[in-house]
Amino acid sequence: MRKFISCYILIFFSVSLHAQDLSKHQWKDRLILIIASKNNQKFQQQYKELQKEPEGLKERKLVIYQILPEKYKTGFKEKNWKKSTELFEAYNGKKSDFRVLLIGLDGGKKLDQTKMLSAKKLFNIIDSMPMRQAEIQKNEQ
Repeated sequence: MRKFISCYILIFFSVSLHAQDLSKHQWKDRLILIIASKNNQKFQQQYKELQKEPEGLKERKLVIYQILPEKYKTGFKEKNWKKSTELFEAYNGKKSDFRVLLIGLDGGKKLDQTKMLSAKKLFNIIDSMPMRQAEIQKNEQ
């Protein structure tokens, strides 16, 4: 029984570590995770698509994570890659070559797809969410 409990604690702690980098955003930021098994054309196209809309991203409290198997970075700065396999392993569970995830303010997955995501579709999805609707109403007052 002790081995089982120890194993459970170890697994729980490991999962917490995977989420550690992203948990700091909960209730503050929405996240877009661009995940690819290698730095490929879809990965670059998705990055460029979102990079064209800095005001829309900021308005919707979106933080971009670019995640490759051995490293990740946030935002659009070119030289801030961090070495880690944890985010890739945690969020590419279906083992696809390319994946885009939208994570809401509450930390829940709101979108998970393996094709390009247009900024327009992304903004429409977010703008239809109840929390975003409340933000829009608050800003109009």
